[in-house]
This record gives sequence, C-alpha cells and structure tokens, in this order.
Amino acid sequence: MLKNVKWYFFLIVLFTQSAIAQLPDFTEMVKTSGVAVVNISTTQKALPEAENAPEEEQPPLPEGIPPELEEFFKRFLNEQGDGYTPRDTTSLGSGFIISADGYVLTNHHVVKDADEIVVKFSDRRELTAKLIGSDARTDVALLKVEAKDLPAVTIGDPNKLQVGEWVLAIGSPFGFEQSATAGIVSAKGRSLPGGNYVPFIQTDVAINPGNSGGPLFNMEGKVVGINSQIYSRTGGFMGLSFSIPMDVVMNVVDQIKATGKAAHGWLGVQIQDVTRELAESFGMKQPLGALISKVLPGSPAEKAELQIGDVITEFNGQPIDSSGALPPMVGITPINEKATLKIIRQGEIKTIDFKVGLLPDEINKLADAKTAPKLPRNRLGVNVIDLTDAQRDALQMTKNGVLVQDVAKGPAKNAGIQRGDVILRIQNNVIRDAADFEKTVKKLPAGKSVAVLIQRQGNPIFLAIKVDK
Repeated sequence: MLKNVKWYFFLIVLFTQSAIAQLPDFTEMVKTSGVAVVNISTTQKALPEAENAPEEEQPPLPEGIPPELEEFFKRFLNEQGDGYTPRDTTSLGSGFIISADGYVLTNHHVVKDADEIVVKFSDRRELTAKLIGSDARTDVALLKVEAKDLPAVTIGDPNKLQVGEWVLAIGSPFGFEQSATAGIVSAKGRSLPGGNYVPFIQTDVAINPGNSGGPLFNMEGKVVGINSQIYSRTGGFMGLSFSIPMDVVMNVVDQIKATGKAAHGWLGVQIQDVTRELAESFGMKQPLGALISKVLPGSPAEKAELQIGDVITEFNGQPIDSSGALPPMVGITPINEKATLKIIRQGEIKTIDFKVGLLPDEINKLADAKTAPKLPRNRLGVNVIDLTDAQRDALQMTKNGVLVQDVAKGPAKNAGIQRGDVILRIQNNVIRDAADFEKTVKKLPAGKSVAVLIQRQGNPIFLAIKVDK
C-alpha cells in the first residue's frame, strides 16, 4: 500500500514539473530586450497669459516672515495649490529604441502638445528628445535623441502572430519603470472607434496608464506592436489591451523620416458590416465584406463609379471578411497607386479598378433632421414625410430621402429604425419622396429580408427589414 502511495505522489510531482516546463520563461527576454525600453516624460508649459497673477490675488503670507524668506514661502504656497502662479503640466508614458543612433518610438497621445520631451534610459540617463513627426490617426510618434551605440529592439512581423500565442509587454505603468507583464494574443485585426486605420492586436497582457507607447514582444524577443489602448470602465486594466501592429507603425515611420508627416490612402466611402439579414437581402450565401452606405463626392470611389449597396469582398486580392479590415488596407497603400476591388453588386461579382487618393483632414458632418406633423402608418409601421428645404440644407442633402416622423410596433421598429432617420433606399429603389416610399413599401415581398438604407445623425446605415407575411 505504501509503495502505491509513493508511486502516486511520484506521478503527481512528475506531471507538475512537466506542466511547469511548458510555461514560457521571459527572464532572458526581459534582460536582453528591456534595456531598449525607455520612460517618456513630457512637460507642457503654462499659458503665457496666465503668468504673473496680480499681487493682491496671492495668498497672504504668515506674519513675522523675514524679508529674505518671503520668496521661499510664496513658492511653497503655490506648490500647495493655494497660489495663482501657473504650473507646468507633466505626463508619463513608455517608448523603445529602434536604432542605435537614437530613434525612439512612442504613442502620439503620449507626446501630444508637449513643449519638452525627456527620455529616461534603463541605465538612468536622461536626454531631451526632438519630435521628428507624429501621426494622430495611427497614434504613432517618432522621437530622436542625440546619442550613439544605443541598445535597440528587433522589429518582428505581426502578420505571423497567432491567436493564443504568448506575448510580453515592458513599460512604465503608473510610473513604475521597467515593469514586465505577459499574456496571450486574444484576437487580431480589431477595429476600434477612432482607430479605423489600425487593425489592432488584442491581448490580455496587463496594460495600464503609463504603458502607452511601450513595446509588445513575441516569444522570439521581437517587437510586434506598440501598446496603445485599453478597454476599461475603471481607468485600469480589465483584461483587454490593444497594440498597433509594427507593419503599420514602420510604414508611418518611413514616411515621417522622408517627409516629416504621414499620409494615408483614401477610397472615399462609408462602410458597415454585412449582417446575416442583409446578406439574405443581397442574395449572398454568407455575411462578409464591407457594405457601402455612402460614396463621398469627389472621392476616388465616386470616380470609380462605386455605388451605394455595393459589397466590397476583396482589396488587391486580399479578402475582406468584415468592414474593419478595409480601411487599414487602403490606408497603407501609397497615394496615387492603382488598386483593385472585387465587389458584389445586385448579386453579380464585379472587378473595379481605382487610384488611391489622399485622405482629407476632415469629413463634413451632417446635422440632425427636424420633425413635422404625423401621418398614417403603413405596413412597416412607420410614418414618413417629405423633407423641407431647411431640413435638406441642415442635412446637406440635395435630393431624395424621406424623414421618419413616427415608428410603431412592427417590422421597422424591429429592424432598429428610429424617429428622425432619413430613409434613402429600399432594396435597390431610390426613395425620392413620401409618395415614392408608400408605393415601394406596398410592393415589398412578405416574409423576406430587404435592405433599407437610412441616414442617422449624418451617418448612412443599412438595416434589414423583414415584412410580415
């Protein structure tokens, strides 16, 4: 019996040691690669007009202060927040050296509006850095310090990353320098609000304020991304972190080195995902691609005669599984280069060639529409009215479309149509006015999903409506 117990414990120990041996060991990576990770601190000077507050607004000094100590006490009171002398603001972040001659990478938001940037190295040296260039759309900034023979990271290929692969982050969370955290890649190609030109790498690596701009290493010790954002309801790490892939980063770096700024390719469409219901309405076997909900005037898309309702399924031979995959592909394509799209238009597959344009700085925003008196509902359970000239001016719409004035229980409400929406198309039919809308609705097939193009708060959106039998 005792012999069997000893054998049992021997197996447990053997199994435990085997399991531990399979876990990744990051100690050598931290030693060799950590020396290239830096702390970034910035200072933003106080506004000149706020300086030199009137003497009578300064807090009173304690009685009996010797004249030679008055200046000391004034500075002390101001440092406690009781005075009116403006103080410089500071921020902390992370970065990493990409070349021995002093080029350093970090996030745009780390150095935004900074008057002074200081880079602190792992050997405790501190050097003032010059901002070579910064790109808000990809959140990448390139710095330069005057130094030689610096330890630099090795750039890796993020396209070879696999979901489930171990990764390591080194940075300065909450100002704690040279902090290492590890986890796995939980997803790739994530599209985030405000980050349409970046296919983010999603990880469960613990990233917190101060980690921004730091490197994400693969198991080969190569940098595959810049840690940029976290998803959080508290301001701290909650299990989701997002990094900018290094192929996107190095494209921006090359442009900044050459011209001082980054340019992004532009197609000129507003797009959305294809849902299962929309795929059915378009006669598609499965929901994929980027559905065009608007073609911007004067854009490369308009010149290529792309149409609202087209579904883009490929860009230069690369498949588009979701709408978020398209903008990064277009964005890194050189300006004026010819590109090819594969689209589905009314059930037919077509190939469209176009010349990539330069992304404008701003896109005009549309205003909300106003309401008007109620009208009888139709079989969709929605009231619509013609748009007035004032409403068209506010919405920057020259023609077509009807305003949703009221929505009751029924197919329209189930599909998500709301009061204030402007209905532009139903299936392939352009809706010119309320009479045209009623005529089109009466002919809709029962029991089948149909695509409805609406404009909501300036944004075109496709919705799928299934009319009751």
